[in-house]
Amino acid sequence: MAAVAGNEDRVQPCGPGAACVPVIHAAFVRRKGEYGMRWPGAAYDGRSAEREYRAKTQETADRLRAKLVLRPAPIHSDAEAEAWVAEARQTHADGLLVILLDRQEHSWPTAHRAADSGIPCIVFSPLGSSFTTNTVHLAERPGCVIYSTVGEFDQAAYGMKMIVARTRMKRARCVVLHGNQRKTGTLPDFGTELRYLPAHSFLDDYEAMGTPAEVVTMAESYLRRARSCRGATRQDVVNGIKSYCVARDMLRREQADAITMDCLGALGDSTVSLPCIAWSRLNDEGVPAACEADLGAVASHLLVQYLFDRPGFQQDPVADTSQDAVIGAHCSCPTRLHGFDQPPEPFDLVHHHGNRDAVPRTLWQPRQRVTSLDVLLGDGNQRPTELLVSVGKVIDNLDVPPAGGCVVSVRVKFDGNHNVLAFPGFHQLFFYGDFGRPLLNFAQLCGFKGTKV
Repeated sequence: MAAVAGNEDRVQPCGPGAACVPVIHAAFVRRKGEYGMRWPGAAYDGRSAEREYRAKTQETADRLRAKLVLRPAPIHSDAEAEAWVAEARQTHADGLLVILLDRQEHSWPTAHRAADSGIPCIVFSPLGSSFTTNTVHLAERPGCVIYSTVGEFDQAAYGMKMIVARTRMKRARCVVLHGNQRKTGTLPDFGTELRYLPAHSFLDDYEAMGTPAEVVTMAESYLRRARSCRGATRQDVVNGIKSYCVARDMLRREQADAITMDCLGALGDSTVSLPCIAWSRLNDEGVPAACEADLGAVASHLLVQYLFDRPGFQQDPVADTSQDAVIGAHCSCPTRLHGFDQPPEPFDLVHHHGNRDAVPRTLWQPRQRVTSLDVLLGDGNQRPTELLVSVGKVIDNLDVPPAGGCVVSVRVKFDGNHNVLAFPGFHQLFFYGDFGRPLLNFAQLCGFKGTKV
């Protein structure tokens, strides 16, 4: 997580998503005897590979704060495979990891049993344990992802992380400040609990807070670290940090992992600061904070933070036909784009495009590879959730003013031959890194529709 100055009281996810410990059942699969002439062949040291992968599987589970139930001995028969999958079902495992050390006999039937179990399943197939004739039958199976590699464990470790992320999203709770009554709901397909609070709750808490000393301390820190300050005053920054403290205290009170608000509807007609700087800081600290009570953006923030340990920038896409690019424009952008534990990008403190409040205008690195994600929520029944995924690189940052629109405006050239005038989706998240394939893998594991735009 990000380092903070002094004794600042930093928010942390404090809901059931953060508290849950996902359970992954893992097993090795091989023949009991020697390999001989059949793949992987007598040249393969299966016992050494098993020792290596056991250690890496446990190390990964520990790092992910997951419980690993690793079968003591490899699965040596179809009957043992059936019993292993049955036990995972009975104990409500969150995911399965099948590590193949063999291509023969019951090996791939075990992978099929796991894929048919209804439990999210990762199949790790190092060189020697498969031909494409083995992998083709599960290549596009919803709920199952195969990683067939020379032997590196990185992709299998990411597979475990997908299981963990999916589980934590299912258990997470998000505060939704929208409407005028308290109620609960569920994010379709993800299972995330939505705890609706009246939008005026935020305004009430803000007005009751006063100006604690910690607010002034945090505001002074922002003013010192900013590259420049234009338009926004010291008081604007203080007011924005008050919004952060209100959100922090609300998250603790509701024991929630994430937050979103109908910000313009709740605060647009008041003199209370819009939460642009507050949401920027929350996302920097690993707490998903989505603008405008957009539930698809809630899912996107959760997904990006849980999978890639970095925040995303929720933005409004603008076509730029001069460079065949897309400009992501919004007034709340995190600064720790490289990761929660990495140094922030430079930022200016400026006014919102409405000429009010304080906004960190984060400067994106030109030529940096970026990914765009838009989660189109399904209806929980006939229409599945869809992930729209694009990858490209940053061209530059636009100045607003003299241009109009949102003060954080980053221009990105995406790979492929897009018609930028018809770039699909809205409120996509832009974030650092080239993560197109990993996102499509996650869609497959969850049974979503993954679309590379």
